[in-house]
Amino acid sequence: MIESAMHALLAFLAVPEAGLWSAFIVSAVSATLVPMGSEPAVFAVAKANAALFWPVLLVATAGNTLGGAIDYWMGMGADQVFGQERRTRWFGWLQRYGARAMLLSWLPGIGDPICVLGGWLRLPFWPCVAYMAAGKFLRYLAMTWLLLGVPDRWWQDVVRLL
Repeated sequence: MIESAMHALLAFLAVPEAGLWSAFIVSAVSATLVPMGSEPAVFAVAKANAALFWPVLLVATAGNTLGGAIDYWMGMGADQVFGQERRTRWFGWLQRYGARAMLLSWLPGIGDPICVLGGWLRLPFWPCVAYMAAGKFLRYLAMTWLLLGVPDRWWQDVVRLL
């Protein structure tokens, strides 16, 4: 029963309209301060339909970068409210590396706050977005490529365990 439900879900996600939109939305939400991962959705689309490998990576990167930009804008708003709180080492580190620090926006746990702090420090928006997109794309490429390399029989074992 679980296996048939999993196949139905993968078949739904493989539909380009549903799969790509799902990956975009999940990727955008997961890049905000909401704790969730988007890699399973991206992998599911790529696994269910190999022809969508590059489109889903690009769509997920766009969604995740949009979420990072939202974090950046939240940081700009936070600067107006908490402007005197700039005396931590994170601020010094970000000021030293500038927009290039956004390459680390893909890291779990600290990536989203880095985007917020970038906005707080009013680092240049478009260079920050470009570095965010580069880091996030490389993460999706590496994770999806690695997961697609896992033999199908292992995934069948995982489904049976569920």
